[in-house]
Amino acid sequence: MDPIEYELKRRRGQRTIRACVYAGGRVRVSAGMSISQEAIDTFVERHRDWIESAIQRAASKKPGILEKQNRKEYLANKEMARRLAKERLEYFNQAYGLKWKRIAIKQGRSQWGSCSRLGNLNFNYKIALIPSELADYVIVHELCHLKEMNHSKRYWDLVAKTIPDWRKKRAQLRAL
Repeated sequence: MDPIEYELKRRRGQRTIRACVYAGGRVRVSAGMSISQEAIDTFVERHRDWIESAIQRAASKKPGILEKQNRKEYLANKEMARRLAKERLEYFNQAYGLKWKRIAIKQGRSQWGSCSRLGNLNFNYKIALIPSELADYVIVHELCHLKEMNHSKRYWDLVAKTIPDWRKKRAQLRAL
């Protein structure tokens, strides 16, 4: 059996090993700095069946909008995304009354947004490039994490307060 080829990403503070298969079949394994190469190779071999089936599924998919990277596009749209996020956060927050610390615009390959436990909201610059109703969903999704740092029923009820068709929006976003 041939070994599975993968890109290894070492991350400070990560205590586990994770594998991710991207569109086109590229495999990335991430692991903490203290995890041995032997442990990583054992993990990959133990999860061979899942990785191979994910590669087959991903090989037929085209890269998603987040995976396409363009530094020039990022720089050209970063401030527009920041203004959009700030404006829409203020609009939707009228219904929630939550507080955040800062808004950051990033150039990620796998996430539309995130919310830290410190109350910082992060958004991918590509929220400025997608339909406004999908950008609103991303913004409300992260805003609601300020109150519920999970995806429980309470969390989704909070999202539904301003985005009642969130399931449809989430599916549309995933299809991009």
